[in-house]
Amino acid sequence: MTRTLLGMLTPSSNTALEPATAAMLAGLPDVSAHFSRFPVTEIALSDRALAQFDDTPILAAAELLAHARMHAIAWNGTSSGWLGFAADERLVARITERTGIPATTSMLALNELLAAQGARRVGFVTPYLDAVQERIVANYEMLGCHCVAERHLGLQDNFSFSEVPAETLAGMIRAVAAEKPDAIAIICTNLHSAHLVAALEAETGIPIYDSTATALWKSLVLAGADPARVTGWGGLFARCGAA
Repeated sequence: MTRTLLGMLTPSSNTALEPATAAMLAGLPDVSAHFSRFPVTEIALSDRALAQFDDTPILAAAELLAHARMHAIAWNGTSSGWLGFAADERLVARITERTGIPATTSMLALNELLAAQGARRVGFVTPYLDAVQERIVANYEMLGCHCVAERHLGLQDNFSFSEVPAETLAGMIRAVAAEKPDAIAIICTNLHSAHLVAALEAETGIPIYDSTATALWKSLVLAGADPARVTGWGGLFARCGAA
């Protein structure tokens, strides 16, 4: 059996993305995800918080994944939402230069999907602080994606994101869906939200892109694996073979 090995760069305090990714891949015995961590404990716009996303520790974590001969490496995180998308573009180029392995990020994959769909009226769901949410909305406006509705929780501690109840997240998504956006983006890979997508897409009729799922989708594409083999996790995988 030919294996497909997917490397995921993971915030150190994240407890949601690893089990979600493993669950999404449960029906693909030939595909496995492997994780390398670097320090991230809070999400804010302070100098200390922003410094967590310096490329140096991220590249070191990517090099460790490269030892295991990954077919693709993803930064499974959303920091360019507030840092600016150029930060992720620079990072993926550096990962590939350093390791020889194709790379992506949750946010670059999300942006590719929104562009492929032609989504211009977008709803955003996050756990973040007001200032972080405002920066995300502003960065998407520069991409031509207008925020028609958003919900955020005002949280800063990264670990706390993983403790938000599913019922709370579903309520936030439904509230955003009420404004009839072209698409809804769940931006944070430490929310237990990916498993909600299929049912809420069926309920609302709106494409929903969870940032943990977008990282996996693009990783599969880069590795030459068919994303449509991932079933039961929303329309993303079936619709988008290679957006």
